[in-house]
Amino acid sequence: MSLTPVLLPHLIETVANAISTNAEEVTALDQVIGDGDHVINLQRGLNALMAQREELSQLDWVAAWQKMGMTLMSTIGGASGSLFGTLFVSMSKTAREQPINQKTFAAIFKAGVDAVKQRGKADAGEKTMLDVLIPVADYLQTAVADNVSLADVLATVPKVAIAGMESTRDMLATKGRASFLEERSLGHIDAGARTSQLMICAIVTILNQQ
Repeated sequence: MSLTPVLLPHLIETVANAISTNAEEVTALDQVIGDGDHVINLQRGLNALMAQREELSQLDWVAAWQKMGMTLMSTIGGASGSLFGTLFVSMSKTAREQPINQKTFAAIFKAGVDAVKQRGKADAGEKTMLDVLIPVADYLQTAVADNVSLADVLATVPKVAIAGMESTRDMLATKGRASFLEERSLGHIDAGARTSQLMICAIVTILNQQ
């Protein structure tokens, strides 16, 4: 399997398509317990990455993740821009001077997710994107420790992401606009968790084809 940024154009296009295909559903989720602009903001960032995708493919992972993070931070705006930007910038910093493989990526992604937790002052169980990102990061760490094959990891990651997304339905929101709804936020999937799950599943689809 190729683990070089040459894959980035295809990955970015597939992620953008996944968000576009599900935009109406996610917007409806966000209108119930959020501001209703999550998809629009996210697509602004993805469109910026689409414009850079060939340039990104010529960089190494450290430079690519750094550029992606700064781009998302400046184009998505708001809390989501800060969080997604932080994810990639932190991954870039952690990846310096080490090869990118299954083992190191687990640690790199974990560092990125930990940085998002710190920036957002949030954790699992608070009805956010972290309810997808944290379980996936934890599973990748466990898979490395248990020497799980890459094929099995790629088969399991989407299941972990979907379970994390679904778990937000019965959570009480404590962050963002949804927190003001208190009990009324129960029974609804978090839009950020849904888009995080969609993006992770889209990426795995491409990796499975390599």
